Amino acid sequence: MSIRLSASARREQLLDVALQVFARQGYHGASMNDVAEAAGVTKPVVYQHFDSKRELYLALLDEVGARLLTAIAKATAGATDGKHQTELGFTAYFRWVADDHDAFLLLFGSGARRDEEFNDAVRKVTAQVAEAIKPLIAADIDAEHQRTLAHALVGLAEGVSRRLVDNGDQFDPNVISRQISDLAWAGLRAVGRPAGS
Repeated sequence: MSIRLSASARREQLLDVALQVFARQGYHGASMNDVAEAAGVTKPVVYQHFDSKRELYLALLDEVGARLLTAIAKATAGATDGKHQTELGFTAYFRWVADDHDAFLLLFGSGARRDEEFNDAVRKVTAQVAEAIKPLIAADIDAEHQRTLAHALVGLAEGVSRRLVDNGDQFDPNVISRQISDLAWAGLRAVGRPAGS
């Protein structure tokens, strides 16, 4: 018998459990029964909160994206300069990956990219992360150039994270973030408006 939770607490529990189920089994390999069983509830309880497996998966993509955005925003809020912001942003990102492989796999694993609606949800998260990073790029460039560089930084972090997760190695997010932020900061320092613009 499952513990009685408030509707919002039950929804959070189901999202947490679904994250593990989908990250390990993929969208097509997992079922609502799997989620219910892992949560210790009946399938009708899951359907009280989510009308379908697709709705649950989309809600999960939104939730995981929001957690990543919150981690980056909190980490960079107290930064004192551009270099510090860069390092803190990467540290938050790599700590998120280190602490929650499942969330990373859900967002950036191949399963979400094969479905157009899921891919759109992941692109939305990527764009939101880039928009959060964009103001941290303190260079004398226009907004579109900032946006392009912000997407490049997100891609850099995603590529490094994919390698780390694929290798299955434990890693120190502080060391990795220092290495990658040094590279990113060296590039960002050299960025400026082209002559004559």
